[in-house]
Amino acid sequence: MLSSPNSGEIRHITVDEESAGQRLDNFLIRILKGVPKSHIYRIIRSGEVRRNKGRVSADDRVALGDVLRIPPIRLSERAEEKAAHPAPAREFPIVFEDEAFLAIDKPAGVAVHGGSGVSFGVIEQMRQARPQARLLELVHRLDRETSGLLLIAKKKSALKALQDQFRERETGKTYLALVKGNWPARLKVLDQPLHKYLLPDGERRVRVTTPDDPDGMRSVTLVKVAQRVPTPAGLEAALPEGLSLLEVTIKTGRTHQIRVHLSSAGHPIAGDDKYGDFELNRQLARIGLKRMFLHAWRLRLTHPVTKSTLELQCELPPELYKWRSAGIE
Repeated sequence: MLSSPNSGEIRHITVDEESAGQRLDNFLIRILKGVPKSHIYRIIRSGEVRRNKGRVSADDRVALGDVLRIPPIRLSERAEEKAAHPAPAREFPIVFEDEAFLAIDKPAGVAVHGGSGVSFGVIEQMRQARPQARLLELVHRLDRETSGLLLIAKKKSALKALQDQFRERETGKTYLALVKGNWPARLKVLDQPLHKYLLPDGERRVRVTTPDDPDGMRSVTLVKVAQRVPTPAGLEAALPEGLSLLEVTIKTGRTHQIRVHLSSAGHPIAGDDKYGDFELNRQLARIGLKRMFLHAWRLRLTHPVTKSTLELQCELPPELYKWRSAGIE
């Protein structure tokens, strides 16, 4: 690994077996700890980073034995301060771990990685907590306000195998979501394309679109009613039909898929600050629900090494479980 990122020397790094196959930008982000991503992309675009003495692009994948030339890194005082004080080390509750990967219970309110106004996330904190780890990479992502199962690969081969399963829809991902109203038991499949767009401030949003939208992505969500939750005292006007706790399985992994599909069906997730019922959210917050009720609950996958079937489960955190315990089976 490289030591001080603010260095006046040219350095050469040889790609090892665990790093082979990574995109160049991701490799440099991991190696040049604390260096802003914008700076890394600039030195790649300018040709200052060389692979085997030739130019290389950010999305090129490095190979075993490649020699990378890293130019002198000069950071601003602010960037240097950030590099000198990286993400605080933090471990998260472990649901499963072996030599290939681990599954953690991600709390709500924590981003999975830095960026978009967030200086660090789960992966940066875990790398600081485990400096001896040769590789720690996110297998998939969860929204910042979603809690539950998150996979992190410890080997390049495991990363590829697990990501292939997610891409080929070979995993079973089931979430628990508490939604407004009485979800109709007959409504079991939501098969609606989704369209991503940006707000004027650059923030991402998603909406249901028509099948003929060229930018629409097919999105399939399966819904099962787990139980009904009675209307909390004092919210009779806002929740005349109470709430429904749903088991939601996604067959595609689109941005904000569950949130948009459920909201579009007229049953937004309780506490959802992007697609929810904002007035209801305020009232729920006053009686204790201060976050979005969406939790990555169960995950079925094939182990990347042993090829055995794994069923992982992560129970609701206390601030959500009390709502389930109030439900009607």
